[in-house]
Amino acid sequence: MDAKTIDDLLVAIPKGVVHMRDDRKKEAWSVEIDRFKLSKYPITQGIYKVVMDGNPSTFIGNRLPVETVSWIEAVNFCNRLSTSLGKEICYHIDLAAEKITVNASANGFRLPLEAEWQYACQAGTKDIRYGKLSEIAWYKNNSSNRTQEVGQKKPNEWGLHDMLGNVWEWCSDIYDETVYGTYRVFRGGGWCDQERSVMATTRRRSHPFAFKIDDLGFRIATSFE
Repeated sequence: MDAKTIDDLLVAIPKGVVHMRDDRKKEAWSVEIDRFKLSKYPITQGIYKVVMDGNPSTFIGNRLPVETVSWIEAVNFCNRLSTSLGKEICYHIDLAAEKITVNASANGFRLPLEAEWQYACQAGTKDIRYGKLSEIAWYKNNSSNRTQEVGQKKPNEWGLHDMLGNVWEWCSDIYDETVYGTYRVFRGGGWCDQERSVMATTRRRSHPFAFKIDDLGFRIATSFE
């Protein structure tokens, strides 16, 4: 995978503040966001195959989002892409202990933080969606019960496609270590979800090593150097 292809994939996201909430815990909080870059689409199978020399997906197509991918597989993709382009890896992985350390100062690729993901999805607003759902997202009512090629729906104001619908997207964060241990967050809704679930504020979580499903993928982020 060459650097230009990845550079063309990334969108610069300005700094700002995002307002988060968790309906399960009845909590709300705000997070300051530094400038970062985020891929304009979920990672496609075509890109994943070049980097990882394989494709775990259920629905096959180079322009379809990669899915049926666990959090640790998404993190391994980030590390391998970083190494291939001469960048410092963000994740240090101890598989025996199932422990992952994140180097926040590394210049390589990573999954977005949950707050970064929501901030980018809302494009600096507080809206739960960035347009009429049928125009911006593939979900239960229009997906034909499968993933669809990325980039066909309208982007948000910052040029990001498929932030809602098509596939859920893994984030870097642990959800609630006290209650759920190492479970990681995913966001955005997928092709088989009802309208009520496909919102910028919906939070889900699952096991980072064991959980993978055909409506869950990821996109990549990187910090400004």
